Amino acid sequence: MSVLSARNLAKSFGPTQALLGAEFEIDRGEVVAVMGPSGSGKSTLLHCLAGIVKPDAGTVTYAGADLYALPDERRTSLRRTEFGFVFQFGQLVPELTCLENVALPLRLGGTRRKRAEALAHEALARLEVEGQRDKRPGEVSGGQGQRVAIARALITGPKVVFADEPTGALDSLAGERVMKALVTAAKELEAAVVLVTHEPRVAAYADREIVVRDGKTRGPVMAA
Repeated sequence: MSVLSARNLAKSFGPTQALLGAEFEIDRGEVVAVMGPSGSGKSTLLHCLAGIVKPDAGTVTYAGADLYALPDERRTSLRRTEFGFVFQFGQLVPELTCLENVALPLRLGGTRRKRAEALAHEALARLEVEGQRDKRPGEVSGGQGQRVAIARALITGPKVVFADEPTGALDSLAGERVMKALVTAAKELEAAVVLVTHEPRVAAYADREIVVRDGKTRGPVMAA
């Protein structure tokens, strides 16, 4: 059974039709690349799958439940505990150290500081950036910052990780290291990864690719 799926999604922003009958499915431990040109609807699809943007029509099913039939509080909780997020520019909190950034989701969930920071240090070590633990985001390289962001995304042991152009702001070498780190760490957790990208070299890390064009999905949309 798939961990996350979508059927016949439609979403408009004013006169612009972002999604028109989009379909999606992903299994536990699978990495699926969502590709398409700018404005094709791929980021809108990710936001609908993550419970951030409610579709105008269609259904999103997570762990057997209709995501948008859940109360807002439950969707918020899912985004904090069972969903992880990696964005193009990391979106780390600039005032916090890298260690504090990674520990933040645990702290928001009620974990005591000492325990949260111990787990955060382990997560940074797995991503090979433990040496940056006491630095702030502005003091590390782009690639290091993205690996810190991956550590933060995975700290709660999420079932699904949403990565939106995670290498878009990096050079090729840093991007390769980030993708290897993301895929390896996610596979260890058996987390599904929804990877939005327009770069074939990034999509090559996925188990399967789908293409979004004019709001519709094409390719092997369903998990094997």
